[in-house]
Amino acid sequence: MIKNIVLDLGGVLFYLDREEALRRFDALGVPNVAEMLDPYLQSGYFLQVEDGRMTEPEFRAALSRSAGRELSYEEIAHAYFGFLREVDAYKFDFVDEELGDYRIFILSNTNPYVMDFCESDRFLPNGRTLSSYCVKKFASCEMGMVKPDRRIFETMLREGEMKPEETLFLDDGPANVAMAAEFGIHTYCPKNGEDWREPVRRLLAELNARG
Repeated sequence: MIKNIVLDLGGVLFYLDREEALRRFDALGVPNVAEMLDPYLQSGYFLQVEDGRMTEPEFRAALSRSAGRELSYEEIAHAYFGFLREVDAYKFDFVDEELGDYRIFILSNTNPYVMDFCESDRFLPNGRTLSSYCVKKFASCEMGMVKPDRRIFETMLREGEMKPEETLFLDDGPANVAMAAEFGIHTYCPKNGEDWREPVRRLLAELNARG
């Protein structure tokens, strides 16, 4: 019986637009950005801010040095938000209306800019924040580790008081769902931007029928 549902952000609850993010960071004058911004796992400064090795001010200072000019928080946030072509509000409605009997968690490789946005009244048309939809969110930049590191799943299971066999994990990264499956967690790997509501309905019905 499934009791916990863990959702990724980018590619699952957001439609990711890497090309727009690249365009915006290029416009800021950040060099080699295409090499550092990967759909599933960043590198360079972008990885360091996602895995917590860099604070937001440190990251902003590093990008400013790379760009050869002072970049503001707002400029970098705007560039990052190029990734978020669309926040799928209908999926949050689905979580609220149809998954209300489950404990909902978020597990995301993400950064302080996106986390700040998710906790603002600009996040969704109804003014609700990400935290209002889940028991707990596990953000890589706050945990000091990124998927698919085994430790992030160990921490999530322990702190979320989850049993793997009672947990369903949705992530668009094949390496991430593969690692989760090693723990015995049930998984579904949607494509970026996929409407996964019906597949998840069927999967939950199948898993719950097993008892």
